[in-house]
Amino acid sequence: MTTWEILLLAVSLAMDALAVALAASAAGYTAQLRPAVRLAFHFGWFQFMMPVLGWWTGRELAGWVADYDHWVAFLLLAGVGAHMLWEARDANREPLTTDPTKGMRLVALSVATSLDALAVGMSLALVGVAIWYPSAVIGLVTGTLALVAIQLGNRLRGRWGRSLDAVGGLILIGIGVKIVVEHLRH
Repeated sequence: MTTWEILLLAVSLAMDALAVALAASAAGYTAQLRPAVRLAFHFGWFQFMMPVLGWWTGRELAGWVADYDHWVAFLLLAGVGAHMLWEARDANREPLTTDPTKGMRLVALSVATSLDALAVGMSLALVGVAIWYPSAVIGLVTGTLALVAIQLGNRLRGRWGRSLDAVGGLILIGIGVKIVVEHLRH
């Protein structure tokens, strides 16, 4: 994968965390520096670790699915992308009602916003991509974008969350299609 592809992947995976950070900021939960940094750090950390866990799992499965690994990678990425598109159409998302920057709520949101990264890590293992550099980029991009989202949250008031999910979903589907096309060329 090129650096640009990794950056696109990282940005697309960060969309869920970005949307939650926008919502938390718009709801006033991140007005102080400490909760803002805590939220961004957890989102970045989980986005770093989940691809690594997925990659290790994918490496174990790679021998069994070598003949059709490109299709598995495509299905995982397309599935995650389609899920993001599906969520983006939901105009009735409930606003945050409890502080998302503390306790189990923070852990649950961190896991929920990084499950896509687990599937992406599996996909990267199946197509033979090393994980540490992409995973570090994914974590850093997510943490940084979450901080930016927190800063912009009061201005945007969460209006762009669904659109960001849709863009991220389309990018993931596009990367999956690229993997299949590249494999079919060889």
